[in-house]
Amino acid sequence: AVPATVVMLPRGIESASASPDGKRFAIVADPRSPDPLEDVRHVQEPGESSLYVVNVDGTGGGWWCSNLKSVGPDGIAWSADGSEVAMLSPVPDPGHHVAATAMDVCSAKGAQHVTDIHNSVAGIAWADGGKSLAFLSTMSDVLTPEHVWTVPAAGGTAEDRTPDLKGTAQELEGDARGRVWVSVTHGVKSDVEEFRDGTLTPVYRWQAGTIQGLPAGSNYAEAKDQVALTVEDPEHASNVAVPDGDHLRKITTEGDTQLAAVELGAVRAVQWKSKEGIALEGIATFPAGYVEGKKYPFLVLPHGGPEGNDQLGLDPLSRSIAGLGYVVLQPEYRGSTGYGAEFMEAIYQHFGDRAYQDVDSATDYAIAQGWADPNRLAIFGWSAGGFMTSWTVTQTHRYKAAIEGAGITDWAPFIFTSDIAQFDFDARWPEKDPEAFRRFSAVAYADQVTTPLLILHGEADHRVPTFQGTEFFQVLSALHKTVRMVSYPGSPHFPVVWEQRLNVMQELEDWLKKYNGQ
Repeated sequence: AVPATVVMLPRGIESASASPDGKRFAIVADPRSPDPLEDVRHVQEPGESSLYVVNVDGTGGGWWCSNLKSVGPDGIAWSADGSEVAMLSPVPDPGHHVAATAMDVCSAKGAQHVTDIHNSVAGIAWADGGKSLAFLSTMSDVLTPEHVWTVPAAGGTAEDRTPDLKGTAQELEGDARGRVWVSVTHGVKSDVEEFRDGTLTPVYRWQAGTIQGLPAGSNYAEAKDQVALTVEDPEHASNVAVPDGDHLRKITTEGDTQLAAVELGAVRAVQWKSKEGIALEGIATFPAGYVEGKKYPFLVLPHGGPEGNDQLGLDPLSRSIAGLGYVVLQPEYRGSTGYGAEFMEAIYQHFGDRAYQDVDSATDYAIAQGWADPNRLAIFGWSAGGFMTSWTVTQTHRYKAAIEGAGITDWAPFIFTSDIAQFDFDARWPEKDPEAFRRFSAVAYADQVTTPLLILHGEADHRVPTFQGTEFFQVLSALHKTVRMVSYPGSPHFPVVWEQRLNVMQELEDWLKKYNGQ
């Protein structure tokens, strides 16, 4: 079959979703005409996105509910009969300092407003036979949607249906048969649960590791009801599994041949308590041939986000570093998902003390277990983990080498120069309370750094603008500290060019050998 163009819109297409009967597409796109001067200027102003509906043969296309101008590309859901589309419209906010979402049901006749959610929202699905809409939202200051909520489709008050959830609801989506699937993270593993009759019920688990995301299946009501899931564990790459009775059966073996030729060390989920008495979890990766009782060079690897976590899968960074003979520990510090709303919200206005204490306690734990040589300690992180690295070396001298990738080093200018809202860390206004943002800015404490620091940063990074790394490098250089900065031309938040990714690992290896090798 030869692919055929269904429709072309003047400013492109953000997302498209097929109706359950397979007859139409709901397309989220910018309804405005292209900027005739785009080649000579880039205009910054609130964007627009509306709903365009078209038949699968390209006929009958038109804008539905054209008064709605900020439809989220991932926030639409067809009704079972294909006559309506439920939509999420985040409130446009050029300054990234307001979190609110409008919810509407749209048809060819117009829009029916359902409710306004004065917080962040993710995912939307029809539930209870079309009587209600299910979505993810939160009451927490850190704004990360983590509970399942519902609201009557006809309009009304939204209700948190999982107030006592111990994990974190990460993704929500409905299928053509009216089922609502939710990916729920419990610690370092995720499962797939079904939201039905106001309750979350676990359905699919992968005992050896974790399930990535939601089930894949047909979007058409008349198609065969076959579900497929992506599964992963520390010894195997991501592969496809299908339900088989009361368990999942893997039906692909991608990567197994290559991994069979590689000697891998053990990977363990571990638990400990910090000095403050906080119960913490992490993933420890050991080098091949690890000998119990022998002390190894050690690297603590805090994840990005910070509202994210590490999953019990085949992690390329920790495996690569373990391949250098290191024990690697990935701590799930306060602010991580998977441990409930209170644990995640604890990071609000406390990234530089509570999260730092948790990450540093992982090193204490590794030393106490006899894994880590206390004279050969290192730290490496990217993004939020990069912040943690840059901040850590201003607070302690215990690490012999540090590698910071795309980290936040100066909070006040970061808040309004990142490409997405960042006030989930701290909603105060930097110009009104500069000291609050200086408090956890590494550049303000650069004179305290004694650890040799390698800074890695993409030159086209809009998430953590490149000046964050450059400023810290320049300040450390002026203070005659041991520092090196490597930037990657054209690279966004993490390099996408393979040669640049290889260089990241080479720079990391060389830095560890030079400063943590003895």
